Amino acid sequence: MALASEAPLAQAANGSVVAAEAAHFGKLAADWWNPHGSSAMLHRLNPARLGFLRQAIDAHWSGDGQSFTPLAGRTALDVGCGAGLLAEPLARLGAAVTGVDAAPENVGAARAHAEAQGLAIEYVAGGVEAVAGRQFDLVTSLEVIEHVADPAGFVAGLAGALAPGGLMVVSTPNRTPLSRLAMITLAEGVGAIPRGTHDWDKFLTPDELTALLRAEGLTVGEVRGLSFTASRGFSISDDTRLDYLVTAWRG
Repeated sequence: MALASEAPLAQAANGSVVAAEAAHFGKLAADWWNPHGSSAMLHRLNPARLGFLRQAIDAHWSGDGQSFTPLAGRTALDVGCGAGLLAEPLARLGAAVTGVDAAPENVGAARAHAEAQGLAIEYVAGGVEAVAGRQFDLVTSLEVIEHVADPAGFVAGLAGALAPGGLMVVSTPNRTPLSRLAMITLAEGVGAIPRGTHDWDKFLTPDELTALLRAEGLTVGEVRGLSFTASRGFSISDDTRLDYLVTAWRG
């Protein structure tokens, strides 16, 4: 039981993150959409985090929870998009989606899959710097910040991409004994996720991440945990020891 990263960003000349991380995940690109492959944990995690996102979207924009396209007329940016496991659902919710990932292999796989699904998604190879100067109504970055070289700089980039009145959602593993045991000792040890995916020392606690968000002038919402049980799989809970999600906005 563990989480694989959605896809970290590579380090460019002035980038905020680590080139070796993108190389690691770029090797997984061809298998990204295989629910039984190296990204199987992401496929198992996606329903829980999509449910969280839908609730956050409806709460932020006063949705009624009934619309099939609550993001119609809005723009969305997914930073560290991998092959599009989150970008595609956001497009189906009505958003004009831009996905950014530093591994060219991931961008290629994402474009091909979106085209096959009839989805018009803009995919950009690069780090968050690749969309500098642009702003989006919704900014997401799930299971990415634990891979960057400069978390504060990365959060600054995310905040810069957030339009006034917009919503940001970030998720990441917590730095706890449970996350070390579950995500590295057990999951990577038995090959449930590829070895070398995580560096526990780079995990951020909720206090650390929320402090970075507030330093950018953002208001932080409720922190919610992502828990796992054998009977229920992944679910949203009050237990943040393994992994957690944070919403933020300006104002």
